[in-house]
Amino acid sequence: MLFVGILAVSSSALLIRYAQREAPSLVIAAFRMGFSALILLPLTLPRHAPELRRLTRVELGLAALGGGLLALHFASWILSLEYTSVASSVVLVTTNPLWVALLAPLFLKERLTPAVLLGMLVALGGGLLVGLSSSGNLSAGSQPLLGNFLALVGAWTGAGYILIGRRLRPVLPLTPYIFLVYGMAALVLAAMLAFSGLPVSGFSNGTYMYMLLLALLPQLLGHSSFNWALAHLPASFVSIALLGEPVGAIVLAFFLLGETPGLLELLGGGLILAGIFIATVQPSAKKTG
Repeated sequence: MLFVGILAVSSSALLIRYAQREAPSLVIAAFRMGFSALILLPLTLPRHAPELRRLTRVELGLAALGGGLLALHFASWILSLEYTSVASSVVLVTTNPLWVALLAPLFLKERLTPAVLLGMLVALGGGLLVGLSSSGNLSAGSQPLLGNFLALVGAWTGAGYILIGRRLRPVLPLTPYIFLVYGMAALVLAAMLAFSGLPVSGFSNGTYMYMLLLALLPQLLGHSSFNWALAHLPASFVSIALLGEPVGAIVLAFFLLGETPGLLELLGGGLILAGIFIATVQPSAKKTG
């Protein structure tokens, strides 16, 4: 499931770049989550209404917080793609294993195993190489410092989203969980869009199709695969698997956007894959305390 998720989310940056030719970044984020929530609506309410009614106020609050963090994650990361390269953006936004690893012992009482810790360090080292080598792909109007910072904001909020998912998924089935979180993210982004005054209509059919594909592939297939895994694997391990996204995104950007990877990017991609492999040797984490 994690492998399927990596393949699906690797298409995200490419689809966003295509949609950004016409639509503002916040509009893309709002449509991505709005389409996702609408697709899940008829699949959730008829079958999972009892589970939703049994949720406590604390669990509902956590789901709302997770949705809010997910909204901020997409708003900041999608905007980062306007200012920096695909490679830099996806590498920085997938540094969330570092932040998950730092916070999981505090919030989830999950102690990292040596295999997971080593895999995280190797993969993050590969991510650093990819980020260092990406400046050659930037256009004249790019602002890499701003774009890289926005991608880091996406990593921080994404880490919080993963931690909350690890807390809720063992007690809530996948479909009602992602419906709550994606739906809250859609509401938050819709509110941000309303205050921004950005247009939501007048785009070409192709742009709307790219935003629908963002909902179907990287969101409903990709993110939902990761959310499924959070019920069975430690948050730190799932977040390490997300580091496979830059590899797929770089390959797609090479063939479809003309962003040629350099030697450092290729070496970094190899280290990312090696880190994921090392982490899978011993994926289970122990509880502290």
